Amino acid sequence: MLDAIKRWISGGTPGPDWSDVSGWAQKQGHGFKRARDDEGFVIDGSFGDKPWRLEWGPPQRSYIRAHELRLRMELKLSSNLQMLLLSRLLTEMLERETFERYTQSNQTLIDVSTPEEMRWLAMFPKVDLAEHPKELRNRFTAVASDPQSAMQWLEPLFVQRLAEASSRLLRHDPPFVLMTLRGRLYLRLECALPEPAIISQAVAVFEAAAQAALRISGPTVKEAADWPTTASTAWHTNLHPEDPKR
Repeated sequence: MLDAIKRWISGGTPGPDWSDVSGWAQKQGHGFKRARDDEGFVIDGSFGDKPWRLEWGPPQRSYIRAHELRLRMELKLSSNLQMLLLSRLLTEMLERETFERYTQSNQTLIDVSTPEEMRWLAMFPKVDLAEHPKELRNRFTAVASDPQSAMQWLEPLFVQRLAEASSRLLRHDPPFVLMTLRGRLYLRLECALPEPAIISQAVAVFEAAAQAALRISGPTVKEAADWPTTASTAWHTNLHPEDPKR
């Protein structure tokens, strides 16, 4: 914040030029706000009557080295719907890290502070992707508490969006995660440069995943009053938009 004030007083550059991103958001009818200290930005949109939030800024996961693009949406899904889809290279890295962490420390139980991505890879069975295109099988791994539900989640439109992303958004195999957790849908993606085309593709994949998840979700449970509080589940919003009302 101090740096931003100094730039304003000195008449210097007001921060990164995200006019192309804000212009894209405006055309889509989304809200755009810069984060404090110009660390990133926030875009608020909606899928039907369900709002979503996109953040771009410093990473919240150790496996993401550059900046991170994050999306989240409250879908009020069944709490039993625990599904995870992630890039294969990231899968291999997390499995190796998990193995090394617990063999070197002689631990026999997985620490609850470990991110869900790592815990679920160790806990849940893998989803059989044999019926899907080779590109999907080679690029992604899926696990779920109920593999049958995850197979239904991968419906044609969702698979099509993943295939499109594989040749563009994900062509260089950046760390990528999609998961349903506590009624919500989350996306994480390593993203050094937040170009409108990248954001648009990420939102397209995310909305297809949301639509498919809503179709297969069973009866919901009452949403918890509080946001998840464990370090692994909480979505740490470090990007506070510059809003005088906040």
